[in-house]
Amino acid sequence: MNLLGKLSWSAIPFDQPIVMAATAMMVVGVLSVLGWVTLKGYVPYLWREWLTSVDHKRIGVMYIVLALLMLLRGFSDAIMMRAQQAVAAGGAQGYLPPEHFDQIFSAHGTIMIFFMATPFVIGLMNFVVPLQLGVRDMAFPTLNSVALWLTASGILLTNISLAIGEFAKTGWVAYPPLSELQFSPGVGVDYYLWALQISGVGTLMTGINFVTTILKTRAPGMGYMRMPVFCWTALASNLLMVAAFPVLTATLAMLLLDRYLGFHFFSVDGQGNPMMYVNLFWVWGHPEVYILILPAFGIFSEVISTFSGKPLFGYRSMVAATMVICVLSFLVWLHHFFTMGASADVNGFFGVMTMIIAVPTGVKVFNWLFTMYGGRVRFTVPVLWSLGFMVTFVIGGMTGVLMAVPPADFQLHNSLFLVAHFHNVIIGGVVFGVMAGYTYWFPKAFGFTLDERWGKASFWCWLIGFYLAFMPLYVLGLMGMTRRMQHYDVLSWQPWLLLAAVGVVVILAGIVCTIVQLVVSIRDRAQHRDVTGDPWNGRTLEWATASPPPAWNFAVLPRVAERDTYWNRKQRAHATPDQPQEYVSIETPKNSATGFVNAFFAVVIGFALIWHIWWMVGLGLLGAFVTLLAFAFRDDEEVEIPAEQIAQFERSHQAEVAR
Repeated sequence: MNLLGKLSWSAIPFDQPIVMAATAMMVVGVLSVLGWVTLKGYVPYLWREWLTSVDHKRIGVMYIVLALLMLLRGFSDAIMMRAQQAVAAGGAQGYLPPEHFDQIFSAHGTIMIFFMATPFVIGLMNFVVPLQLGVRDMAFPTLNSVALWLTASGILLTNISLAIGEFAKTGWVAYPPLSELQFSPGVGVDYYLWALQISGVGTLMTGINFVTTILKTRAPGMGYMRMPVFCWTALASNLLMVAAFPVLTATLAMLLLDRYLGFHFFSVDGQGNPMMYVNLFWVWGHPEVYILILPAFGIFSEVISTFSGKPLFGYRSMVAATMVICVLSFLVWLHHFFTMGASADVNGFFGVMTMIIAVPTGVKVFNWLFTMYGGRVRFTVPVLWSLGFMVTFVIGGMTGVLMAVPPADFQLHNSLFLVAHFHNVIIGGVVFGVMAGYTYWFPKAFGFTLDERWGKASFWCWLIGFYLAFMPLYVLGLMGMTRRMQHYDVLSWQPWLLLAAVGVVVILAGIVCTIVQLVVSIRDRAQHRDVTGDPWNGRTLEWATASPPPAWNFAVLPRVAERDTYWNRKQRAHATPDQPQEYVSIETPKNSATGFVNAFFAVVIGFALIWHIWWMVGLGLLGAFVTLLAFAFRDDEEVEIPAEQIAQFERSHQAEVAR
C-alpha cells in the first residue's frame, strides 16, 4: 500500500524549465516575505490584528490583497498566451508546448474569475457595506473570517498545481467529456474541482452573510429606499450568490462522482449527458457575470454622485434596474450554447431575454450621465475609471446584444470575437469598477489618499492597452480565428496578434503604475494624510467615521431620516451645532483563529483528495471537526470596549479635524 497515494517524484515537472523557474520564483517570493516578516518581529502583530481578525474592515482588506496578488498571477498567464500566439505562426512553433499552453489558458480563466474578480468585489463589499449601513460589523463576523480563508485555501491549491502535478487542460469551464477521467486521467481537473469546491463554500457563506446583514441590521431609520445604491447592488449580487453557487457546487460534485466513483452523470459511454453539465454550469455562470458587475455598478454610482456634487439621478429607477437584472440574469444562460442543438423556439426565447436584460443596464448609463449633467464634476482618478467604463462597457454590451442573435452567434461562437466581448465586459466593467472603488475607498481604509499622478498614468495605460489588446480580437473573430489556439497557419492573423501583444504590454505598464502608485503613496503618506475622514466630501455614512475607522465603526449608531443622510447632515451643520454625545460601552466580536486553522485543514483535505492520500483526508477532516468543536464551546464571544476609551478616541479625532 502506497501511503502517498498517486503522489511521487514524477509529479514535479523537472523536465519543464519554464514551470520550474516560475515555481522557484513563487517559492523564493513566499519565503522572502515570511523571512522578512519574522525578522522584523511582525508575526505576533499579524496574527493578532489580521490573520485572526473578524473585523469586516480587516477581512475586506485581506480579500483585496489576495485579489491583487491573483491579478498578477493571472496576468502573467495572459502575457504568456499573447506572446505565444504572437510568434507561433506558420512554421514557427513558439515557446510553449501544447499541453502547457492548455494549462495556462485554463488557469488564467479560473484565477481571474474565481480568485481575482470575485474576491475583489467581495473585499470592497466587506469593507464598505457595514459602514454604509451604519452598523458595527457583519451579521456573522466569524463566518466572514471562515469564508475569507476558504477562498485563500482554493487559491493556494490552484497555485500548488504549478509545482506539484498539473492544472486542468480543459479551459476554465471544464466541459465533459474532456474533463472526464477517460480523457483527463491526470490530477489537473481534480485540482480545479477541489479548489473551486472549497472556495465556493466560502463564497456561499459570504452571500448568506451579506443578505442577512443588509436585510436585518441596518442603522435605525434606514429603510430600503434610504440605502445607498452600493448596498442595493451588493444585496442583488449576494442574492445571486446564494441562488447560483449551490448549482455550481452540485454540478462539480457530480463531475467528482464521475471521476472518483465511476458514476455516469456526464460520461457518454455510460449513457450520461454532457449537455446537462453545460446547462448547469451556465445556470451558475451567467448570474456570476452579474455577481461581479452589479457591485461595480454600485461603485460607479457612488463615485459619480460624490464627484458631481449631486444626488444620484433617478435613484428609484436605479434600484429597480438593479433588481430587474438580478431576476433576469437567470433567464439568459442558454445564449452561451446556441449552437448546441436547442430548438429555434428555445434559442429565440433566450435571444430575446438577452436583449431585454440590456435595457436596465442602459438605464443605469443614462442615470450616471444625467447625474454628471449640470454637476461640478471633479476629474479625479475614480471618475476617470468611471468614464472609461461607460465608453468601454457600452461597446461590450452592444457586441453582447449582437451575439444574442442566434444566427449571428452561429458564426461567432467559439471565435476570438467571443473572447473580445467577454473581456470587454469583465475588464471594462469589473476591473475598471474595482479599480475605481480601490482608489475611492483607499483613504477610508488607511487614512491617506493615493497619488493622483500615478493613478492617472495607470488608468490611461489600462484604457489604451485594453483597446490595443482586444479590439484586434474582434477583427480576428470575424476573420474566423477560433480561441485557445497554440499555433496557427493563417499568416494574415499574425499582425493583429502582434498588435494585441503590444496592448498586453501597455496593460502591464498600467499594473506597474498601480504598484508604483502604492509605493509612492506609502512613502509620502504624511503629505496625503486625511485627518477629516471625508477627503472627497462624500455623501454616505462611511465618510462620517475616522480614517481608518475604529473597531466599533460608530461610537453612537447614526439615525437615518433621509437618503444621503451624511451629506444632508453636513449641509445643516452650520445651522444646527452638534450636541454633546453620551457614550456607552460597546461589545465587539472577539478575534478567532477558526477561519485560519480551518483553511489549513481545507488545504490538507483538498490536496489529499487530489492525490488519493486517504489517511491524510481523515486527519484533515478530524482537525477541521475539532477546530469547529473548539469554536462552538468557546467561553468568551465578545470584547467590551469601555465608554471612556470610545470618548477619548472621539475627542482626539475631533481635535485633529479642528486643527
